[in-house]
Amino acid sequence: MPRECSIANALEIVGERWSLLALREIFLGVRRFDQIARNTGASRDILTARLRKLEEFGLLERRPYETRPPRYEYVLTESGRALNEVLLTLMSWGDRYVTPGEPPTVWGHACGAELEPVMVCAHCREPVRTEDMAPLRVSEPQ
Repeated sequence: MPRECSIANALEIVGERWSLLALREIFLGVRRFDQIARNTGASRDILTARLRKLEEFGLLERRPYETRPPRYEYVLTESGRALNEVLLTLMSWGDRYVTPGEPPTVWGHACGAELEPVMVCAHCREPVRTEDMAPLRVSEPQ
């Protein structure tokens, strides 16, 4: 049996292209199904399934914005908003190692500067570098 792993557990929920792209759109302020489908390129049936899964696991809430006919928009929950750091870090990696030329999306920070996500240690506030890390506990494969 494979090693118990929080990465694997998280990927069960968000580890699929259309899920991450739907979350990207919602972070960008796009909340309606048709707009999310258009901006991601996902087929309607696949996007419906991914949004339902994200809702089922508590990352999104569906809220009505029209009653006749019933229409809904998707809003991030606290759990969904917590993925912002993950998406920004993944975007930064893609900008640096995958996407040629200028980054297609640039975020600004409240301080007025262009946002460059950096992971820091919560204790000492120093940037996290691979060479400064060591596992303290790793589960054994079952």
